[in-house]
Amino acid sequence: MLNSVIVVDDEASIRTAVEQWLSLSGFSVQLFAHAQECLAQLPRHFPGVIISDVRMPGMDGLQLLERLQADDPDLPVILLTGHGDVPMAVEAMRNGAYDFLEKPFTPQHLLGSLRRALEKRQLVLENRRLHEQADLKSRLESTLLGMSQGLQQLRRQVLDLASLPVNVLIRGETGSGKERVARCLHDFGPRADKPFVALNCAAIPEALFEAELFGHESGAFTGAQGKRIGKLEYANGGTVFLDEIESMPLAQQAKLLRVIQEQKLERLGANQSISVDLRIIAATKPDLLEEARAGRFREDLAYRLNVAELRLAPLRERREDIALLFEHFARSAGEKIGRVAPPLPGAQLAQLLTHDWPGNVRELANAAERHALGLGSPNIEVAPAGQSLSEQMEAFEAQCLRAALRLHGGEIKAVMQALQLPRRTLNEKMQRHGLLREDFMMRE
Repeated sequence: MLNSVIVVDDEASIRTAVEQWLSLSGFSVQLFAHAQECLAQLPRHFPGVIISDVRMPGMDGLQLLERLQADDPDLPVILLTGHGDVPMAVEAMRNGAYDFLEKPFTPQHLLGSLRRALEKRQLVLENRRLHEQADLKSRLESTLLGMSQGLQQLRRQVLDLASLPVNVLIRGETGSGKERVARCLHDFGPRADKPFVALNCAAIPEALFEAELFGHESGAFTGAQGKRIGKLEYANGGTVFLDEIESMPLAQQAKLLRVIQEQKLERLGANQSISVDLRIIAATKPDLLEEARAGRFREDLAYRLNVAELRLAPLRERREDIALLFEHFARSAGEKIGRVAPPLPGAQLAQLLTHDWPGNVRELANAAERHALGLGSPNIEVAPAGQSLSEQMEAFEAQCLRAALRLHGGEIKAVMQALQLPRRTLNEKMQRHGLLREDFMMRE
């Protein structure tokens, strides 16, 4: 239950009396003598109610109401009025005020109105939260594409972790989308308006690694012309994505560990520490603890990075996503050149579904772009290791159903006609493959 209340009144005796009544009833009370002070310190999405006198010097209660309504029309405002201000207060309620109390008023009258206003505020904020979650989920579904159970679980994990202040380790094969997932963890969290700095540890020469991460002062080493801000300092307040973290030199691992532990760093050639607020997201293909046991990685750093772990399944383990991703990449490539990508023949779709995809999503995107540009497809092996014929046929059937449902917006009759299936057979196949028509229906 919300219990935050702001009281705005230029009369000290009224402020004191209201504060005593409300505090004794368990409310958290903040007092202001002037409306301008309230506006200056009012937090965004204030989870409570404003109680304000109407007649005040400077900005009065009606002007305060107007300003509050402009920022948040659902914020409850209770006005305190003198006898002569009642018609004015009634008009204010037509303009958005929640209630008005005529002075002198009893504590019971005030508490009753306040509790009702707080209940309303709680419902509004909960409704907003649900809408925001639905919006985030929709945006994430259009960013991390896929219908497989693995992708659905990954999206849930990303939404859960995005808002948490913890470091994350992403494990996955080359081309599986580790940077895209890292970007989602940043974009869907509270640091979204701060920098996202991506760094591939395998691409930086060891001699330049420290300067790249930590920056340097002028003259710190031969060729250090002027002061340079390092990647970690530049990302202050935001997120640093360290791809192929297993390639980081051991000497720099120790310095990174200190930054994580102390939230401070020093530029090369400097004696003064700089405070930084960072979230570290690291990505690796091998197991960092196995790398540590082999002496190639610091075990203490591995534990610091792996507060939470996300595993990205290779494309061969989520074949039901292949056609959807191929269609997306082909359409995007066609749009760039003003051309509609040609439809994919069934035989080629079967090849896509049975290929082993060692390059994962990156390889699939390349194949889709070549198709959209009319350049043909690269050589594709059609016999994935460890997958039986029946498994390949099941994957192909599931994808045909998914494509038809998507094409016809979940309209069952149209899908039945397109696939020439009776309703009962279609329902059984959809149930076996975990397909729901609601997931394919056109949304406004």
